[in-house]
Amino acid sequence: MKYIWLYIVAIVASLGGLLSGYDTGVISGALLFINETWILPDTLQGFLVSSVLIGAVIGAATNGILADIFGRKKIIMATAVIFILGSILCAFAPNVYVLIISRIFVGFAVGIVNFVVPLYLSEISPKNLRGTLVSLYQWAITAGILFSYFINAVFAQAVYNWRWMLFAGVLPGLILFIGMCFMSDTPRWLVSKNREDEAKKVFNKIEPDIDTNKEIEDIKNTLESGNDNKFRFKKWMIMPFVVGVGIMFAQICTGINTIIYYAPTIFKTAGFDSNLTAIYATTGIGVVNFVMTIVAVFFTDRLGRKPLLYFGLTGVMLSLFALGTSFAFAGALGSSLKWVAVGSLVTYIICFAMSLGPIGWILVSEVFPLKIRGIAMSICTVSNFAFNFFVVGSFPVLLHRIGGAWTFWLFGIVSILCIIFVYFFVPETKGISLEQIESNWRRGVNPRKF
Repeated sequence: MKYIWLYIVAIVASLGGLLSGYDTGVISGALLFINETWILPDTLQGFLVSSVLIGAVIGAATNGILADIFGRKKIIMATAVIFILGSILCAFAPNVYVLIISRIFVGFAVGIVNFVVPLYLSEISPKNLRGTLVSLYQWAITAGILFSYFINAVFAQAVYNWRWMLFAGVLPGLILFIGMCFMSDTPRWLVSKNREDEAKKVFNKIEPDIDTNKEIEDIKNTLESGNDNKFRFKKWMIMPFVVGVGIMFAQICTGINTIIYYAPTIFKTAGFDSNLTAIYATTGIGVVNFVMTIVAVFFTDRLGRKPLLYFGLTGVMLSLFALGTSFAFAGALGSSLKWVAVGSLVTYIICFAMSLGPIGWILVSEVFPLKIRGIAMSICTVSNFAFNFFVVGSFPVLLHRIGGAWTFWLFGIVSILCIIFVYFFVPETKGISLEQIESNWRRGVNPRKF
């Protein structure tokens, strides 16, 4: 139990994932009822769903520097406040355009939390537990998604149902804000601000047996090695960005958020006859997503990042081809189509939840040097939401124009390309300290030989 305080800190910070997960999942059910309040064309539906990603890009782009200046803790607390206010604005939106603007505001908070919480977790974690603790963030995201699905089911038959669904986002915001009031900032950030005494206290609480003087000296040496003004433009910095942005592409462009955002819509297209039935089926997807993320939490530091990525991406690819094929032969399948769709989506979620979901954020929190880690993770998060905006916004149009078969086959082809990318460019970071990872990049070590 020597790591008890470390786990408490990690769990509280991971609650930031509740915000991101809730906002990701709640629109899937709310959209069915928003369409009954205001009849929306395909393009406006896509923009309403993806509008949150506009705010997310802005949040991620503007707060990397702020996280380096003001610290990880203060930025997480500010995010919680923004999310609370945004949820209230969404619930009282008088028309779809105000709702879109309100979702952009909420997205600002989502963009911040998606890089600052993994950053916080990676910097407080010992190297042998880093994958596990950063995985807690993805687990919290799946908990937020599951919570949103339950909220959707509870309010599905209520008056002003979608407004209650969006308003309930106030709850995870409050939980995160209150929890972070009792937490410290990360020792690595404290050292970067010459607050070594505070850093020692944090190290002693989260890792009682550690040699704090040696840890602080290692951090200072890493910072000093990057003190010249040309640090961020050196050639060796290219590969960490290739890995960071590339894994964000793999995480998003294999179609995960089309499943999360549009699961009820997909189920209705596949033959479920009512909004409520489609929402219940989607809740089952949320349960699977939540449960299977536990696999990554327990095994990412045991099996490594790349083995889980290979297994997960292969399963994602096969399930996408199966889902596409089921839509291609919808006539022959008849009423069985909806069950083939359910099976394919469940398989997809199982494979994604134990691989790309958590490991994507683990890798971007590990591969960058301390000196620019906040800014670099901000850039990766911007790319994540930019990919997300494109994929989510185009999904209803693709579904309408080229059909479900070719839409999901297209995501399957992308999955094959991502497997190749992981093999050649992604390093195995299991059991390697953040300082050693940076040293490997500086010395030009091939990613396959880390």
